[in-house]
Amino acid sequence: MSDLSICVFCGAREGARPVYGAAADALGAGIAEAGWRLVYGAGDVGLMGRCARAAQAAGGDLLGVIPQHLVGLEARAGVTGTRVVTETMHERKKVMFMNCDAIALLPGGGGSLDELFEVLTWRQLGLHDKPVILIDVEGYWQPLIALLEHVVAEGFAGTDLSEGYRAVPDVAAALAALRAALPRRQDEAV
Repeated sequence: MSDLSICVFCGAREGARPVYGAAADALGAGIAEAGWRLVYGAGDVGLMGRCARAAQAAGGDLLGVIPQHLVGLEARAGVTGTRVVTETMHERKKVMFMNCDAIALLPGGGGSLDELFEVLTWRQLGLHDKPVILIDVEGYWQPLIALLEHVVAEGFAGTDLSEGYRAVPDVAAALAALRAALPRRQDEAV
């Protein structure tokens, strides 16, 4: 089993299309099968819960991080693993980030966008160089990618913003991108 961890940001809802849930299932299983630990928001709802259940079913190690005010709303008894309860959402993001080697983004809403923008901003500021993978399930993230390109084109960010993430079309490509990026990081840690 590897000592590497992948933080997954994704929706606490299922979304409008079954393909989103299938992607969450595939990512959770793929993370576990690669021997990586899943770091996630500790909820057993939406894509977050599906990803965690799939990782657990595939024998994966899980670290869930949830703020106290969401414990009764999102965390149920269905998923096991290590759970950290934080006081705030800000603390949750920090604990998740500090306990991972890479970030993967599945479809999600405002919370997922908040999490993504925080890690992209930290990367722009030189605070980390962890891989950030946007899983563009059936084009879900295309409007966001266009916006990020627009921000750069209009001079409000440099290419460090667009170079701070990699968009891939599906979970298979995301797992391949993580495999390519993580051995380098593991070798550097030696």
